[in-house]
Amino acid sequence: MVEESIEQRVYELVRPYAGTYLFNLKKVELTPDTDLDTDLSIDELEVEDLMNNFFDKFDVTRGNFKLQTYYPYEPFLLNPFKKSPPIPVPDFTLRMLIESAKAGRRLYD
Repeated sequence: MVEESIEQRVYELVRPYAGTYLFNLKKVELTPDTDLDTDLSIDELEVEDLMNNFFDKFDVTRGNFKLQTYYPYEPFLLNPFKKSPPIPVPDFTLRMLIESAKAGRRLYD
């Protein structure tokens, strides 16, 4: 019961950042495997705000959390025809937030 309430509280925290589909105004479905960047397209500034709220609301210690792990610096290219190769980043899922909230500390560094 407690685990479910923590999961629901994490969803409630993330919901305002998740947005809706443009044409049918359907809420984006949140699951433990939902990725903040890939699935929800939450940008770096929004994730920074979300994570600050997460650490405060769930009293989770930050540990070695660095936003750059999930949102690395991408160099600006002057040549618009040259694409830089994609930078591989680890998943950043709701499961990570849920499990960290249960533990009271950041589990994924």
